[in-house]
Amino acid sequence: MTDILFAIGIDGGGTGTRAVLADRQGRELAQGRGGPSGLGLGIERAWASIGVACADAFTQAGFALDWSRCVLGCGLAGVNNASWLAAFRAQAPLDVLVVESDAYTTVVGAHGGAPGLIVALGTGSIAAALDPAGACRIAGGFGFPSGDEASGAWLGLRALAHVQQALDGRVARDALADALLAEIGAADRDTLVEWSCDANQTAYARLAPILFAHRAHPYAAALIAQAGDEIGKMIDALDPQRTLPVALCGGLADALAPAVPARHAGRLRAPLEDSAHGALRLALRYASGVRI
Repeated sequence: MTDILFAIGIDGGGTGTRAVLADRQGRELAQGRGGPSGLGLGIERAWASIGVACADAFTQAGFALDWSRCVLGCGLAGVNNASWLAAFRAQAPLDVLVVESDAYTTVVGAHGGAPGLIVALGTGSIAAALDPAGACRIAGGFGFPSGDEASGAWLGLRALAHVQQALDGRVARDALADALLAEIGAADRDTLVEWSCDANQTAYARLAPILFAHRAHPYAAALIAQAGDEIGKMIDALDPQRTLPVALCGGLADALAPAVPARHAGRLRAPLEDSAHGALRLALRYASGVRI
């Protein structure tokens, strides 16, 4: 492993990709960003986005990207699908690659590798707990549209029902419906149906901020409260004894923190690091000869 000069941590999901670049001693050099890299959006697209994020980080650090001198740690949405993971590994541009779920890298980063629990709330959602023996257990994360409760996509999909009913008069046309229609770019039933036919999880997740901006609206308030209940159920499933510290992570963490049930509010902690830094920890362990 003496030829490894750089370690890279990747956090890849349905909205975007973040890369953290460090030297072999773990000194952070730069960060980069790219497009979505969740495996459910396509393997070629995932690698393209990771490549953009890594190139961005290397450019900011003043180095040329040379995959042969890198160890790459990835925390990605979709790696639990064995065929997607195999295809992702087969298309890798480098030999030294560590791939885990984004849930695993998130819990490693959030608690610095110590025991703890996270609920990751972004385009998708998942909860993970790392126990004192190092075992990781998962709740939720079954994917859009049937799962990923309390995620941006989950909220956005349910927000669409209000728009549909406002358009045909089942509920009053109001500021929430108008704001959602403006974000969608639809003006009537036909254009809304056209958007719905093409929309993926990323498109639905873009509607979630509209709900939070109108959180006093009864429909938005009810959805946000339901999301809080779903977060509570995931925490209960992984830590029924209520002994582990809990960190909410991801782009919706701050917005949904007030909705977390009171029984868990006292254990909430700010994450120490993010998923990209958790993935960097895995890359550095590999570079130091500690196999994952």
